[in-house]
Amino acid sequence: MTGGAETSSRKGHGTDHRSSSGAYPDHPRVAVGAVVFKDKRVLLVRRGQPPAEGLWAIPGGSVLLGETLQQAAEREIMEETGIRITAGEPVLTFDVVERDESGRVRFHYVIVDLDARYDGGRLRAGDDALEARWVSRTQIEKLPVSVTTRELLNERYAFGS
Repeated sequence: MTGGAETSSRKGHGTDHRSSSGAYPDHPRVAVGAVVFKDKRVLLVRRGQPPAEGLWAIPGGSVLLGETLQQAAEREIMEETGIRITAGEPVLTFDVVERDESGRVRFHYVIVDLDARYDGGRLRAGDDALEARWVSRTQIEKLPVSVTTRELLNERYAFGS
């Protein structure tokens, strides 16, 4: 696509965040993300739930019991963005640990971001994404992007400032 950013938005989730948000877990949760490029643009989503609510980030989500990291990434990217990918090897593993005012662990994720190939699909925001967008190198500078996403894209892919 030439010109402006290809983007999709969705409003009103109708989701009960208390049951599926991952808040106050009894153990760390494993999650995946997929770094996908198309036409010199990277696929990002604006998060609709904490942690990182409202920030733009690599799309992804939880690994289900019995799934490989690649299977989870392929499923999550389809659910969250409508895009079909082939997930490859890990490019970054990191923790997200967020505590509440009393010091209790509100969220604890171990996240594995994978390199991925774009295979097709129609971009749309789904699952817990408020928006999904193909973002250019210049557009990313104007968005509130998570620190981890910005660092990964800069250091691994020389994408951004």
